[in-house]
Amino acid sequence: MRLLLGAFGDPGHAFPMIALGRALRAGGHDVTLQTAKHWEEVVRGEGLAFAPAPEYPVFPTREAPLKPYQAVLKATEETQPLVEQCAPDVVVHDVLTLAPALAAERAGVKVATLVPHVDPRTAPGAPPYSVGALPPRSAFGRRFWGALRPATNRGLETGRAELNETRRRLGLPAVEHLHSGLSRQLTMVASFPALEYPRPAERATEIIGPLIWEPPTEPIAIPAGDGPLVLVAPSTAQDPEHKLLRASIRGLGELDGVRVLATWNRRPLREPIELPANVTLVEWISYAQTMSDCDVVINHGGHGTLARVLASGAVPVVIPAGGDQSENAARVAWAGAGVRVAPRFASPRAIRGATERALFEPSLRSKAREFQASYQAHDAGARATELLEKLAAS
Repeated sequence: MRLLLGAFGDPGHAFPMIALGRALRAGGHDVTLQTAKHWEEVVRGEGLAFAPAPEYPVFPTREAPLKPYQAVLKATEETQPLVEQCAPDVVVHDVLTLAPALAAERAGVKVATLVPHVDPRTAPGAPPYSVGALPPRSAFGRRFWGALRPATNRGLETGRAELNETRRRLGLPAVEHLHSGLSRQLTMVASFPALEYPRPAERATEIIGPLIWEPPTEPIAIPAGDGPLVLVAPSTAQDPEHKLLRASIRGLGELDGVRVLATWNRRPLREPIELPANVTLVEWISYAQTMSDCDVVINHGGHGTLARVLASGAVPVVIPAGGDQSENAARVAWAGAGVRVAPRFASPRAIRGATERALFEPSLRSKAREFQASYQAHDAGARATELLEKLAAS
């Protein structure tokens, strides 16, 4: 096959697409990846052809006031020549990267969507995606969320109307389904099946498992000793004040026998942090190199980080900061594989208590090991390749 993949440059969206491209390339297929310019070197290093993506904010800012679908219209027109040049059998687009999908549809090319997190669609009577609420356990709870559903669907309806106006300007027919950015030919959800709340099967949707990739990096020395190892891995996109990092270091410094490895992820520290004897603080950490040695990982709950934690068999302690992190934290707690702490309660003492629970509650470690076994038994890249081959041949 010839495939064109498209994802904007945020690591949580670009990295799973690079992992997919790598798997397709290993399967003997010809792959071009359109993403942010700063990923060009690593994309080419994986044996993929690279094309720079039109770069614009997913949400409008003062500096770039284009509304999302105005930006999508402009990006689609810029992407159209690439689709015609590549002449792909299938275009695979990230759930938030619509330009390649629309350009492909205009060219009569088959389209698949990659969702690099849990499925955003929810069952009737369930809370809406991203609020971080657990599924209702009673008829009253189902009625409560069902009554709110028309209000929570308004955002989706507005998005559909805006997208349909963009489609009209591109000469494409309107769509009727609410999650209008998802392909009706094939949508691949790159998450653990065990993180999906029960709901009716979705059309043309496959849960393939997480697609995990990270850039090459220099090795990091693991702190010496035999005690449990706790990794503090804050989000690279959230918490500029390093509140989680500071609170974790203060709280975990009181845990005897526990080794702590923490990173500030190359986001400058405005004020120095006093380090207890059991804490090692570094600029950057390779998750691929370190998480297999960890017992607990404290993080904000980005899906990519959580997927790596669970694939490594460690127990996550999740303190969500923004975006879909509250949803991810709720899913992990619901699955019994981790501990979530509400941001407003994330004091050093609370983080210490959550970490002790993660270290010493056997059921959490057992469930995390089940996630690890699931990851090792199911090759998400191979499954995605199989599905795309089937789509291309249909």
